[in-house]
Amino acid sequence: MSAPDGSPVGAERSIGQLFASATTELSALVHDEIALAKAQLRQDAKRGATSGTVFALAGAILLFSLPMLNFALAYGIRTWSGWNLAVCFLLSFAANVLVAAVLGLIGWVFAKKAKKSKGPQKVAASMKETAGVLQKAKPHPRPAPPALEDRSPAAIEAVARSSS
Repeated sequence: MSAPDGSPVGAERSIGQLFASATTELSALVHDEIALAKAQLRQDAKRGATSGTVFALAGAILLFSLPMLNFALAYGIRTWSGWNLAVCFLLSFAANVLVAAVLGLIGWVFAKKAKKSKGPQKVAASMKETAGVLQKAKPHPRPAPPALEDRSPAAIEAVARSSS
């Protein structure tokens, strides 16, 4: 097993290697958060498209089916009930408006869900939180190096152990 920079795990790494590893991991985190934002935007766009499609379907049904459905339904009601033809046409129209209203309500529900979605806002908040944590991060305090005059092997070894 090895660290992201290729050095074996457990081996002592230099500050430069640690910094490079942290930079690589931070870059990967930013890329992952951008990918998450894109995925959430795609989901919101799909909801919006569904809403638009249902609204268009409701309008098309109301527009194109009214003449034929009104005539067929009105004459059917007159045949069945014997009522005045004008009343039969009004009942036929009311049935078409009811169908269009139900489809419009379904479209409104989908539009409301798409509007409520907080996908990009969640990702933006997460990225701000990550940036805030990184800004507050402070390096680990290191002991002052020994005086230059003390270059005994024991002093050099103590400094090497304290910096890891």
